[in-house]
Amino acid sequence: MFANRSHLSHADQALAEQGLGRAHHRVIYILSRNPGSTVTEILEFLGITKQSLGRVMKDLKNKGMVEARPGKRDRRNKLVFLTVKGYEIENVLFERMHENMALAYSAAGEDAVRGYWTLMQHLMSPAIHEKFITFNERSIKFR
Repeated sequence: MFANRSHLSHADQALAEQGLGRAHHRVIYILSRNPGSTVTEILEFLGITKQSLGRVMKDLKNKGMVEARPGKRDRRNKLVFLTVKGYEIENVLFERMHENMALAYSAAGEDAVRGYWTLMQHLMSPAIHEKFITFNERSIKFR
C-alpha cells in the first residue's frame, strides 16, 4: 500500500491539476498502448461498466484528450484515440513512474524482476490473466 501510494503520487498530482483521477489515468494508459480501441475493448480491458467509462470518456473528450473516429472497415464502429494533448498528459503521467520502476528494477536485479512479474501474473485470476496477455499482445508501445 505504501509503495503504491508513493509510486502513484506524481501521477495523482498531475491528474488533479487537470481535474482528472485514476479512472482517467487507466483509460489514458489503455489508449496509449492500444490506439484505435473500441469502447467494447476498453470496457473489457478495464472490467468496468459502460456508464463508468462514459463519464470518464466525456471528461477526456471535453478536455481534448481523446477523439473517436469511424472504423475503416465498418464506419459504424467508433475507434478511440488519444489526441496530441492526450499523449502529452500520458507522457507526464508515466515518465516519473517509468523512472521509478527503472530505479527499483536496477536495485532489485534481473532475477528479482523476473520473479516479481511471475508473482504478479499468478496473483491474477485466470480470466484477468487472459486479458493481461491479450492486452500485451495487442499493445504497440512499451517504454
